[in-house]
Amino acid sequence: MTAFKNATAFFHACESLKGLDGCQAFLADGATFNAQSEGLTDISTASDYVNWMQGVGTGPLNGCHYELNAASYDEKSRTAIFFGTFFGTHTGAGGPVEPTQKSTETHYVYVLEMDKNNKVSKVTKIWNSNWAFAELGWA
Repeated sequence: MTAFKNATAFFHACESLKGLDGCQAFLADGATFNAQSEGLTDISTASDYVNWMQGVGTGPLNGCHYELNAASYDEKSRTAIFFGTFFGTHTGAGGPVEPTQKSTETHYVYVLEMDKNNKVSKVTKIWNSNWAFAELGWA
């Protein structure tokens, strides 16, 4: 598979809450994760991040979904960029507070760096988590 196809498959597997089992084939060994977003600053590996997404999406935000708004790939830097919108309502257990029944429609961007084997080696998430948490009644 090409680097962009692998990046796209990773994006959809992650956002579809497949966790590490569904994302592993697209990740390089030791793939890293970073975000300057509350709630994610302690996560440093891509595998931990995809499991976090799975947990949030099957727990407090059960029934959530996403839309992919735009995607691009730069061959020179071997970087894929995905702009999406996440939709979720806090109806399930496991959040920072009891279910609020409040919803969020929050935009985010993934920047995925690909290695020479066309696998994701670094995930950067750009997301205003404070906005989403406030909409959900978590802040």
